[in-house]
Amino acid sequence: MVIDLLTLVIEIPGCSSLKEKRGHLKPFLAHLHHEFKLSAAEVDHQDIWNQTVIACVIVSNDGQHNQRVLQQAIQSVEIHFPDLIIQQHRIERV
Repeated sequence: MVIDLLTLVIEIPGCSSLKEKRGHLKPFLAHLHHEFKLSAAEVDHQDIWNQTVIACVIVSNDGQHNQRVLQQAIQSVEIHFPDLIIQQHRIERV
């Protein structure tokens, strides 16, 4: 069993409330779950309007598959969610 973790530090420019932030994050997290079968959640900066830290986890028997899926997830964010700016990302084996 291989477990990999993707951590994304994301900026949400122009976001002026926590309600607006949730409006951006809910479809984003749903996309990661449905498109890539990732477990994803906001894990830090919950009280900051224009920033968040998202953790995504994938479990499989193939580490290379995990790496490919997580790289595709990063690319998908940049394509499908242009209003979210990835400031940092890190993939690590857990």
